[in-house]
Amino acid sequence: MGLQRTARGRQIVRLMLELDKPIQPLSDAEAEHEARTNYNWNFTVNLLDGAGFWFGMSFISAATILPLFVSKLTTAAVWFAVLAVLSQSSWYLPQLFAAGATERLARKKPVVINIGFFTERLPLWLLPVAALLAPSQPTLALLLFFFAYAWHGFGAGVIAPAWSDMIARIFPVDRRGWFFGLSSFIGTGLGAAGAILSGWMLATFPYPQNFAYTFLVAAVAITLSWYSLSLSREPVQPIPDHIRAKGDQSWKKIKAIVRRDRNFRNFLSSRLLANLGRMGTGFLTVAAIQQWQVSDASVGLYTAALLVGQTLGNLAAGVIADRRGHKFTLELAQVASILTFGMAWLAPGPDWYYAIFLLMGIVNGISIVSGVLIVMEFSQPEHRPTYVGIGNSVTGVGGAIAPLIGGVLAVFSYDWLFLASAIVSAIALIVLSLGMREPRKHLQTDPFEETAV
Repeated sequence: MGLQRTARGRQIVRLMLELDKPIQPLSDAEAEHEARTNYNWNFTVNLLDGAGFWFGMSFISAATILPLFVSKLTTAAVWFAVLAVLSQSSWYLPQLFAAGATERLARKKPVVINIGFFTERLPLWLLPVAALLAPSQPTLALLLFFFAYAWHGFGAGVIAPAWSDMIARIFPVDRRGWFFGLSSFIGTGLGAAGAILSGWMLATFPYPQNFAYTFLVAAVAITLSWYSLSLSREPVQPIPDHIRAKGDQSWKKIKAIVRRDRNFRNFLSSRLLANLGRMGTGFLTVAAIQQWQVSDASVGLYTAALLVGQTLGNLAAGVIADRRGHKFTLELAQVASILTFGMAWLAPGPDWYYAIFLLMGIVNGISIVSGVLIVMEFSQPEHRPTYVGIGNSVTGVGGAIAPLIGGVLAVFSYDWLFLASAIVSAIALIVLSLGMREPRKHLQTDPFEETAV
């Protein structure tokens, strides 16, 4: 019986991943031609996906709305640190472990759509349930909330290498920035309107219905965005024999990449420092609430300012990076990060936080576009999922450690926390500017093959 269940499970997995579906052999030139032929279609459906996704995410903003919800359930600082860890690292950390298996799959879309529905989209429907449980069973509501949010974050991270590779396949390198920037621009623009709506909902409806409605909007919008993403047309090529044959050497390959690719290693260092520099992000809202007793409606407006900034960052990264490269836009993000925490350190009143969240949004917007897309440009296509996994997992390590350090500093003083964030952000800018070359102008190598020689 156990063997039958195992065999049935494997059959279901093969069906969901379309492993038995025949593959038409395409050369690199033919795959690029197919991508350019389907460009308008893929641009449209992925634009709708991005717009719906970021609109929905504005209703569960990890910088404003979620800390506010958690503050209704507990005042313990550890839970705010856990929330910050999940929001800054859960998407990144699993990618290194998923990269090797992803690299050996000819089709990435089934992972993104068929697996992603259960790992990324479905758990969001538990958030409204957690909100409704809050008055009568706050402990259960807190645990259910964190369970669902962690499931969503780590589940999204598991499919992220496949999604990144699919995006790289369907959008040529000279059009990725524009697509990603515009879709994020529209999505966060809608999200800014959504943030105003969420602020109105939080102020108008009684607790906990206000959070239940807010979370429900997020679940519906993000599920609809999944449907748009499912309409993507992916060029499919057979996996090279040497990739399939050396699939069991994933960790050896990772070590070879980190050891031999100096430019990529310097990039990893800068990203790790950049995320450590954001140790104060999860405490901006809490600081405003505790120091100046800002209202729930004000938190909604902070979310709007955050999303306006993110919209500007998305568009700037999309337009500038296609011409100047993503290194330049990431440098701009670091400057904005220094200003964000410098202002939070010096803020004399709550009104400053509108500018602080605007700048934080610019940091997020550029990082969403350039932080994701730049990793695709360091490697040859067949090694891209591993590079994406390494890059994003290192980013996740920084995102996981940073809130823990921030939580310790916050116990003593928010001023010390924000000052430390500004200083580390400045160090990250120096490492990025002086230690890394623009990958488009840097010769791509095959470190795994070099190791085998």
